[in-house]
Amino acid sequence: MFILIKLILLAVSALAGFASSQDLSITYNGFRSSDLSRDGIAEVTPNGLLKLTDAPVQQQGHAFFPNPVSFKDSANSSAFSFSTTFIFAVVSEYPTLSGHGMAFVIAPTRGLPGALPSHHLGLFNETNNGNETNHVFAVELDTIQSEEFHDINNNHVGIDINGLNSTLAEPAGYYSDGSGVFQNLTLISGKAMQVWVEYDGKEKHISVTLAPIYADKPNKPLLSLSYDLSPILNKNMYIGFSSSTGSVPTSHCLLGWSFKMNGVAQWLDLSQLPKLPRVGPKKTSKVLTIGLPIILTIALPIAISGIIYQVRIKKKFAEVLEDWEHDYGPHRFKYKDLYIATKRFRDRELLGRGGFGKVYRGILPSSKLEVAVKRVSHDSRQGMKEFVAEIVSIGRLRHRNLVPLLGYCRRKDELLLVYEYMPNGSLDRFLYQQPRCTLNWNQRYRVIRGVASGLFYLHEGWEQIVIHRDVKASNVLLDSELNGRLGDFGLAKLYDHGTDPQTTHVVGTLGYLAPEHARTGKATTRTDVYAFGAFLLEVVCGRRPIEPHPPTEDAILVDWVFSCWNKGQFLEAVDPNMGLDYVKEEVELVMKLGLLCSQSEPTARPTMRQVVLYLDSALALPDLRSLGISATGLSFASQEGFSDFKLSYPSSMDKPFSHASSSAAESLLSGGR
Repeated sequence: MFILIKLILLAVSALAGFASSQDLSITYNGFRSSDLSRDGIAEVTPNGLLKLTDAPVQQQGHAFFPNPVSFKDSANSSAFSFSTTFIFAVVSEYPTLSGHGMAFVIAPTRGLPGALPSHHLGLFNETNNGNETNHVFAVELDTIQSEEFHDINNNHVGIDINGLNSTLAEPAGYYSDGSGVFQNLTLISGKAMQVWVEYDGKEKHISVTLAPIYADKPNKPLLSLSYDLSPILNKNMYIGFSSSTGSVPTSHCLLGWSFKMNGVAQWLDLSQLPKLPRVGPKKTSKVLTIGLPIILTIALPIAISGIIYQVRIKKKFAEVLEDWEHDYGPHRFKYKDLYIATKRFRDRELLGRGGFGKVYRGILPSSKLEVAVKRVSHDSRQGMKEFVAEIVSIGRLRHRNLVPLLGYCRRKDELLLVYEYMPNGSLDRFLYQQPRCTLNWNQRYRVIRGVASGLFYLHEGWEQIVIHRDVKASNVLLDSELNGRLGDFGLAKLYDHGTDPQTTHVVGTLGYLAPEHARTGKATTRTDVYAFGAFLLEVVCGRRPIEPHPPTEDAILVDWVFSCWNKGQFLEAVDPNMGLDYVKEEVELVMKLGLLCSQSEPTARPTMRQVVLYLDSALALPDLRSLGISATGLSFASQEGFSDFKLSYPSSMDKPFSHASSSAAESLLSGGR
């Protein structure tokens, strides 16, 4: 009898716990006394603000409700309805850039082991992204456009099912209840915003709504998707948030959170929410503004001396801002800030010098962002206004395999270009200057694929076509994870899709210049492909396209590689510093692709779209012999036809964001843009 009563009590207790889970309701108006399970760099500030990530770059943070939540009666039954709302803010130390965003997530485990930061948002990694076994539902607030995941832009909200290729995504904003007009919202504005995520278990429908913090919930959701979450959600799941940073220090903050199973989440009390960290410089001290007249009266001689000093400083750092530059305000840096950042452009901060100017490392005084500053003597043959317009347009490019161009500073006839700093310097340092610290084949292949992806984005993935015009190893930078990023857009040209590029001055580096560019002066996407072909052979062989003192009789790299291929001895051309631990098929693929891109006939070269497919093994490389490739069909731009242009020989690399590399053999053609 006693045992029977005990079993009944246990059953009643289990039923009571199940009912409680079905009716789960949690509300956090601030997180000062919350019991959330956190990992990574997630923290709660003394005033109750939950920071999933803060200033450190390339980091991630998670915060989950500590107990599992029942989303089903059983493993095979339908998922319950649920509703959640939260208030967030993305606060960046740099006004136009940020980390990679954050997400509300329902997952089988807390902490998401194995997840990566940066563009993976702390949710997945390269091997499990998109796997059906993940059983993850997330709503992402994404502030970086990742071509890898087919993001629509760098400011969007998306519904993610088991991966970061969003099932549905829309630009961030909301629909006004009065007019029904869509109102844009900028996720990285530093302002608090509220999100509502609702799932109807009967109708199998997901809706996501976004609005400013003090606005009522809009009647029309931003995202509306018919989708059955029953196969995605297990019986017991964890609910919480994930976030990650990239190269820019960013705080991803939560002010409050409410969740309700089988009901509507409780509204948050805005009066109880913690305050966000201050954005921008501190306010001027009242003591200074009130006491200044007294100080001037008492210490007039000192004040006069100070004024004279300030006038001299002001004159030294005077900003001459023309009317047309007002449109580029957010992209224009103050000369004084760059002067301080580079410690007065002293030689100790010099990263490199070349035919187009010197490059300095610096730390911006306000944001503490590490940058590379390139000082360019502007060519008078093109107007400064047009030059700056192109620079600002290029600064809007966003791709993980491109070095971000942050902005510019104009001072008389000098132009300063500000880039994000790449800590591992240029690729050619690893190919030529550090034989004891060279890259293995896996690292080189990843760099090759990254540069190909970046070029494909420039040619086809942006609102305009961008021709880089100077693709080479010294302009490929390596970030902290040795990912390849194409940089130095000082020679790039832009034109609209569907139009032909105009003839211009011949610029570039001998050995990478396509023969038709030398003849006509017209740069196209095909001339970039030619340069990429030379780059491919350079990375595999560890030799420059034109060697002044070659190890063999062949001074022209493409001729030597073709000779090795023609004799069936392809692997003789491989860089001996790379070692023998490489995939033969991949090496041969890259070398054949280098020859294919190096054909003298532009139309015979592949597009960058095809190049990416070849490298990803999504498209079979055509047989070179069937194409009739011969030594006469492979060419490089010699000095023929260059009599009207000036040849310069830089003492070191001409790139704006890493350590210098000596390259006396490289001849830059400086004929303007």
